[in-house]
Amino acid sequence: MFSLARVAVRSAVGQQQRLTLARGMASAPHGGKLMDKMVTDPKEAADLANSADVIVELTDRQSCDVELLTNGGFSPLGGFMNKADYDSVVENYRLTDGNLFGLPVVLDTDRDDLRVGKKALLKYQGKDVALMDIQDRWVADKVKETKHCFGTSELEHPGTRVVAMEKKHTYLGGDLIGLSKPQRE
Repeated sequence: MFSLARVAVRSAVGQQQRLTLARGMASAPHGGKLMDKMVTDPKEAADLANSADVIVELTDRQSCDVELLTNGGFSPLGGFMNKADYDSVVENYRLTDGNLFGLPVVLDTDRDDLRVGKKALLKYQGKDVALMDIQDRWVADKVKETKHCFGTSELEHPGTRVVAMEKKHTYLGGDLIGLSKPQRE
């Protein structure tokens, strides 16, 4: 049933949020802290890039995740989820610290040389975008992931299709340091 009172309350709440933002008092980031992981000094970025053990060329989808992880868009995450956070999000829609998080954010790969303890230079279209400290590695249970996250493992669902057909079988978790913003054409 449509209720004008409910619409008026929602409108008043929305107006209050717009006024708060206009006054420069934005609400706290998700998780309470904005995770800005970008390096601003070009020399420091170059030194970090030179410290990498391996190089990974990112896909378009992965570059978007890296950008959101390094600029705070996925706060409170400071990197790709470890297995414990991944399992918690898949099963409960929450990180292990209790923060709500709807979908897992992991780096998928089919490369055997990307191992725990390695530092991976993440590149997009040949440009250095981040350094990853690989802290966790596991083989994904994609059927469980799709059923829990999307409510189905049917390939007609676009999210299931991405997990089943685009993402690689091994997931990596670890902290990121942003070196530059991915440039898209």
